[in-house]
Amino acid sequence: MWCASLDLDVPTFEDLARHLSDEEWERAGRFHFRYDAIRFAVSRAVLRVGLAECLGVEPSQVVFRRGRYGRPELAPPLDRSRLRFSASRSQGLGLYAVTRGRRIGVDVERVRPLPDLDAIAECVFSDDERRRLRRLPPAERLEGFFNCWTRKEAYLKAIGTGLAGSPARFTVSLAPGTPVRLEYAEGDPDAPARWTLEVPKVGLGWVGAIAVETGTA
Repeated sequence: MWCASLDLDVPTFEDLARHLSDEEWERAGRFHFRYDAIRFAVSRAVLRVGLAECLGVEPSQVVFRRGRYGRPELAPPLDRSRLRFSASRSQGLGLYAVTRGRRIGVDVERVRPLPDLDAIAECVFSDDERRRLRRLPPAERLEGFFNCWTRKEAYLKAIGTGLAGSPARFTVSLAPGTPVRLEYAEGDPDAPARWTLEVPKVGLGWVGAIAVETGTA
């Protein structure tokens, strides 16, 4: 697992950007704001460099394909390495993780005021999560919300669905200072024993989460 700043000086950006594919440059060009395009390009370049080190190839030789739900994965023949990876970015920070043979998902979010916090929670949090969020002291509610959001997003990425899945059908811990865990998954009673949730150190003002498959219950 590693973090990276996505706000770089011009020489460093140009050095990284040479590794990108034409498709990645095309995607970067679709962003409305230039700083968003640069952050996307840096994020993909950092991912390429990290995966290349694991695979023993040049960053430009890393080739991706889209999985069933659009998630990027290694294309043949690199997929024979059994490397699984996940990446997330929020404003100027990227979070990355790689495993071999085990599903993994990461998410990182900048903690920021959300005027529609309750409405978002109503749509994507489970009943238990919404009750726990409401019981938190006002000073802890924002952190509790982002704890829940990042842990759910990391788990959904790990199982491969992303937000195309059903985020309200499983429950994670969210209260600041309490153990980090997947507590319940509808239709999969063994999931809490098969998955580990962790909170990486990602810097002041951000919240991150990692979900990794740890074995068979």
